[in-house]
Amino acid sequence: MPHFILYSRSWCHLCDDLLQALRGLVGERFRIDIIDVDADPALVERYDELVPVLVGCLPEEPDEQICNYFLDENAVRGFLSRAAGRAGILPAESGKMRD
Repeated sequence: MPHFILYSRSWCHLCDDLLQALRGLVGERFRIDIIDVDADPALVERYDELVPVLVGCLPEEPDEQICNYFLDENAVRGFLSRAAGRAGILPAESGKMRD
């Protein structure tokens, strides 16, 4: 099952906005793990100026950075479509959003 990681930090309105937009797009169908980059120096080094960063995760696949700063709805839809294709699931079953 695909899920998302949101690399975020406290007091970040862009982080809050991206999370709210993502939840509005995918609802409760997908897990969203929120990781505070400031809790890990390696994450600060990697994501500091890019936060918020949204990453898509699939079992046995490398994590995929989808967007940063603002939610890219088309990129999220593309990720979910690719995830459905890899799993052999029809798009309607995958939770893919329709325009």
